[in-house]
Amino acid sequence: MTPNSPNGAPPEWLTRLVAAAQQTDVPPPLRPPAEAGRPAAVLVLFGASDGHGPDLLLIRRAAALRKHPGQPAFPGGAIDETDGGPVGAALREAAEETGLDPAGVQVVGVLPELYIWRSDFRVTPVLGWWHTPGPVAPGDPAEIESVRRVPVDELADPANRLTIRYPGGQGGPAFRAGGMLVWGFTAALLDRLLALGGWERPWDASHVTELAPDDFPDGWPVTGA
Repeated sequence: MTPNSPNGAPPEWLTRLVAAAQQTDVPPPLRPPAEAGRPAAVLVLFGASDGHGPDLLLIRRAAALRKHPGQPAFPGGAIDETDGGPVGAALREAAEETGLDPAGVQVVGVLPELYIWRSDFRVTPVLGWWHTPGPVAPGDPAEIESVRRVPVDELADPANRLTIRYPGGQGGPAFRAGGMLVWGFTAALLDRLLALGGWERPWDASHVTELAPDDFPDGWPVTGA
């Protein structure tokens, strides 16, 4: 697999992933209801460096936030009227949260909406190719603790995969990568992307970690939240 393509064009592996993702049904836990949800978008930004393969840009929210403290996530947020839709929102939020230069990103696809019922968001994942990477850092340290490029190989490593069990008994995928425990909606989307991109390797889903509700001042997030 060639990490980068000539002339800044997205690599073939990313083009194949986008095509596969757009043809895949949304699983029931993430399927939006007929009438509900505030529109939001996240930027799923793939980059690559020679010898290291593809990676993904993730943020970690500040621990002092009232909502989702310390939680790893894709850059993103609610869609404003001035954004012109999910693509504009994803790029704007990424620029605000990470200092990313949108001029270095080529949007390669928009996936079907996914629903986070606890926060009542209909989230559109916007897939991007980081053809001209630049420096990134927390835009507002009061909101974003860190910004990290996490290799896909690290996410796909079976040793870094586990299941999170919630108090209600539900389980969801999780990852130990980039010095973070990634769970909830972000982990669910990563799980799908690994499978669609052909990176998934057999892993032990019986490796379960229980998280204490006291770790989440805003209330316990359900699977996929």
